[in-house]
Amino acid sequence: MISKKQFNREIDGIIANAIREDVGDGDHSSLACIPEDARGTAKLLVKDKGVIAGIEFAKRVFEFVDPGLEVDVKIEDGATVAYGDICFYVSGLSQSILKSERLVLNAMQRMSAIATKTNQYVKLLEGTKTQILDTRKTTPGIRALEKWAVKIGGGENHRFALYDMIMLKDNHIDFCGGITKAIAQTQQYLDENSLGLKIIVEARNLDEIKEILENEGVYRILIDNFNYEDTKKAVALIGDTCLTESSGGITLETARHYAECGVDFISSGALTHSVYNMDLSLKAV
Repeated sequence: MISKKQFNREIDGIIANAIREDVGDGDHSSLACIPEDARGTAKLLVKDKGVIAGIEFAKRVFEFVDPGLEVDVKIEDGATVAYGDICFYVSGLSQSILKSERLVLNAMQRMSAIATKTNQYVKLLEGTKTQILDTRKTTPGIRALEKWAVKIGGGENHRFALYDMIMLKDNHIDFCGGITKAIAQTQQYLDENSLGLKIIVEARNLDEIKEILENEGVYRILIDNFNYEDTKKAVALIGDTCLTESSGGITLETARHYAECGVDFISSGALTHSVYNMDLSLKAV
């Protein structure tokens, strides 16, 4: 996984780029009718229900736009919220609050939707050993926000990107010329470049599971698009040799069944690519 320092750089970059995109050469609506020295207070109002996420991100946006803005947090990230709840108040120059408003809302609405959906999976898997993982199926440019939201919702992050873990999927295996060859060349590459990256290998059937197990150094086997019975067989074959992960079209309706097959992880792209934004508003007090 990426370091905290790398993650913070990603967040800083998201904020800077989003403000550049939204404000450009100035918030002319505010500049036109709000005095430069006017001060005010706004509240973050919840008009929905679920798990709130993005409070800490909002604080960083306000700090970036105007370090003089003061945020009084009433509800922390990860809390369950309902219609009418107020998550925070922000006070300071009115122009600065308005300049920050859209980025704060856009981010928090999406992050809260992801956290809420993730938490639904987490609750479904209670009582099993299985953890829910996100994927790289994220919105380009804001992956750090979406993966942050998964963590807030109680899930775990898969690899962050292509550079922090090896994942040999079907196309890698086919382009390379087979599972064993792909694993061997990967291990040689890692050794030659002094990289301590973990290796995950995807399996499309039980025969591929068996071939993967003939090789050493595999951290996790991705049991992709298996039915329940074959997943149970795969888990039995793998035993304690390495970790197991189920993936491929797993939904809220099927997740518990896959967990009961004994896998260590379930990964779902739906955590980040299929959510409906939570309804939030930033309103002047």
